[in-house]
Amino acid sequence: MTQPLAGVTVVAIEQAVAAPLATRNLADLGARVIKVERVDGGDFARSYDHVVHGTGAHFVWLNRGKESIAVDVKATEGRAVVRRLVDRADVFVQNLAPGAAGRLGLGAAELRSARPELVVANLSGFGLGGPMEQRKAYDMLIQAEAGLISITGTPETPVKTGIPTADIASGMYCSQAILAALLRRWRTGEGATIDVSMLEATVEWMGYALYTQMHTGWQPPRMGLSHSSIAPYDAYPTRDGQLLIGVQNDSGWRTLVTEVLGVPELAGDPRFATNVLRVRHRHECDAAVAAQTRGWSTAELDARLAAAGIPAAQVKELNQVVQHPQLRARDRWRGIETEHAPTRALLPPATFTDVEAPMGDVPALGQHTRALLIESGLDAGQADDVIRRGIAGQAGDTPSRTYTTCADKDLSRLTGRYHLGGRQRRWLRSGWGSWSGRRWGWRCSSRRRWSRWCTAAAGS
Repeated sequence: MTQPLAGVTVVAIEQAVAAPLATRNLADLGARVIKVERVDGGDFARSYDHVVHGTGAHFVWLNRGKESIAVDVKATEGRAVVRRLVDRADVFVQNLAPGAAGRLGLGAAELRSARPELVVANLSGFGLGGPMEQRKAYDMLIQAEAGLISITGTPETPVKTGIPTADIASGMYCSQAILAALLRRWRTGEGATIDVSMLEATVEWMGYALYTQMHTGWQPPRMGLSHSSIAPYDAYPTRDGQLLIGVQNDSGWRTLVTEVLGVPELAGDPRFATNVLRVRHRHECDAAVAAQTRGWSTAELDARLAAAGIPAAQVKELNQVVQHPQLRARDRWRGIETEHAPTRALLPPATFTDVEAPMGDVPALGQHTRALLIESGLDAGQADDVIRRGIAGQAGDTPSRTYTTCADKDLSRLTGRYHLGGRQRRWLRSGWGSWSGRRWGWRCSSRRRWSRWCTAAAGS
């Protein structure tokens, strides 16, 4: 069957999390996504860390299924290449600093004056206009400005969320808006200019807390694992740990205390008759529940709650999530390739019954540069010349001189000590100088220094 966005081409000048998440969502639906990156280092997220076989975890998460072209958009020839690619695309996405795309000749007004059917999505921290338009916008800063940090954490300590919530919110709204714009274009032929603000996306996610403040003047307190409007809703002790229990209605409360905990007298306690009363008497309610949960093991109580239909969960560490039986039973993991080695990735949560998400590979920096230069209108000689002059970069370029130092040594000793795979052994033989060693933990950017290191390591 056909992928939902088959035939749609997206060109993106993107960095970090928000815009790459938006375009990855489109790639997961079958769109062709061309990622424009800096020649010198590419997307910053590539080097946030090197935990996935030498590639950054953020980058692997956000960039599967994309093509990478490394090109200097500040150079006239580089801008021209990108412009020609955009002129053939259906969607252009960018999260440069406000005004930067326009200065490069890639602003929405200029692009759509030539092609009004183009969909342009601009993602920024604070939106266009207003006193904060030019402010730097990182996820933590947006969480602070949106009030999310003020309601997250314990009464004593405000914290940011453990995942980049502001980035994810804005990325999701961006991809949603692009899909809506494409649907309208297929109906009417009309394109769109879309502006997505990280601040506004995150404030929208504040939801009930924002309405509570607006209509009562009351700042919802930081509740840790608990909930300001629901009780019981917290972690409760067991004989060998703890279990999260959440009861959102009065019938659930009666089921909990009668069928699960075996204290039917609590069902008739006037302090706990309704959720409003349970919230008002939260400490007494939590204490009454905890007094009973302590008598069960975590596994026993979890099974009883599930059988009774009471929402509950155990707090899992990430190593448990990777092995989660529900994900395994539903066959949600797939293998993908990264620059250095294969890894696993989770299928997108929206499952089409007739077609599976393509789950493409994570590109090396500039992996598709030469092909895309030619696609943009250059001939093979011109493409090679642009690469030679550093206006663009092609992954896999090797120097004209081949260093054979490691191949001349006892390579088996080196690969045995450092667990190098076949691809790494080939790089050692060819003198490739930009691979990050997994064991020694540093990057050798110079091919000559890499050759010298190989000599020392192989001879040690």
